[in-house]
Amino acid sequence: MLKDSPFSDAKALLVTFSKLNVHASGAGWVTVPFAEGASSRTCDLKQLETAQDILGVGPLPAGHYTQLRLVVSSATIYFQNGSSGAACAPTVVAPAGTNAPVVIPSGELKLNREFDLASSGGTTILLDFDGDRSVKLTGNGNGRGKGGGRYIMTPVIGIVSVH
Repeated sequence: MLKDSPFSDAKALLVTFSKLNVHASGAGWVTVPFAEGASSRTCDLKQLETAQDILGVGPLPAGHYTQLRLVVSSATIYFQNGSSGAACAPTVVAPAGTNAPVVIPSGELKLNREFDLASSGGTTILLDFDGDRSVKLTGNGNGRGKGGGRYIMTPVIGIVSVH
């Protein structure tokens, strides 16, 4: 038997991030400002299957960093229509149609990947979200937001590159 995951069946998966932090060795957590100076950033992870977008941007002190942490304030999966416009923005208009909330048990995504920042120049970190391995339907659901099941996201994210 073969069955698509809820992520494969979805037309959109909107995730709103409320904070982006990096851990500086010996200095603690440092907040990275979201792109466009917004207080949060929403991304349609389905659109990012074939595109890239900027989550956060800003100056950080030179040094050694040990972890990235993304705090998630909400996530919703949509099955009938995709989102329109940019993949990531301060706000994304939710598509019409059948949807269901997605629970992220920890409320945050932690990426343990060390990297160094020089005192000059920029550094880009490219993240890859694996939706098929991350989003699961639990209970007796039918994969369309009905039937008693609930969607849980245990994010599987890889760091593709640091340069």
